[in-house]
Amino acid sequence: MIGRFSLAPGVLLRLTAAFLITAMAAVIHAVADVVPLGQIIFWRSAVAIVPICVYAALRGGFPRALATRHPLLHLTRGGFGVLSMALSFLSLTYLPVANAMALSYLAPVLTLPLAAVLLGERLSPRILMAVGLGFAGVLAMLGAALEMPGEDALIGVAAGLGFALTTAFVRVHIKTMTATETASAIAFYFALTGAVIGLATMPFGWVALASPDLVGLVAAGLLGGLAHIAATEATARAPVSALAPFDFTGLVWALGFDLLLFQVVSGGWGLIGVLAISAAALTVTLAPRASQG
Repeated sequence: MIGRFSLAPGVLLRLTAAFLITAMAAVIHAVADVVPLGQIIFWRSAVAIVPICVYAALRGGFPRALATRHPLLHLTRGGFGVLSMALSFLSLTYLPVANAMALSYLAPVLTLPLAAVLLGERLSPRILMAVGLGFAGVLAMLGAALEMPGEDALIGVAAGLGFALTTAFVRVHIKTMTATETASAIAFYFALTGAVIGLATMPFGWVALASPDLVGLVAAGLLGGLAHIAATEATARAPVSALAPFDFTGLVWALGFDLLLFQVVSGGWGLIGVLAISAAALTVTLAPRASQG
């Protein structure tokens, strides 16, 4: 029987992905007031192709690793992935990073029943308890977001909820794809799909980019590409249900980015959320591995 420590590579990759995704979110939040959504999607996706191809080359499989016999799977994943990305960026446009990320962390909770039904994963009581504790922490963070007045905040909250729902589907879809597709191929075709869809929005009003905005968009693409590779590799190495609680650690980074970059200080509910989320990660680390049917 494989012990609990066999989860370590997948957990480390998921923690890395959580940091990279949160750093990308902070960059997107910084440029979203100036750059249109479609233009952001293009740059985030097009630039991400570079680290993905470098990754494939370092593994000795480029361009062989990009070959696929299941283009329709990539098309489905790309379409839902770009929709999920657009909703995430829209939420970041109208909400602070921590609030937008808090909404996004509903995704692991929605992922669990999908993983059980579609992948046959059995959820141990301790993992369920850990995710429930993390979800309680997210609810504490949501209090601040839902108290924000005005139509813009409501748009941000609605987009964040939509992002959580689409992300839950995408994660389970990726898990099924890893049986036949390489991480490089999954990441590459998603980035390519996003670049094409983003480019199609050019006639609807792109803007000339100032140097700081251009640097930010390039950084977002690099961070997003690296995060996608790390998340896909993590999903290939461990059950979706075991990795889900570790996504909550990104919220700690989000609070730090809000404080250091945007001078937004979380109140008491935010601190309670961080404590609950940290406890969830510790609980699942000590829990036995969930098994698959």
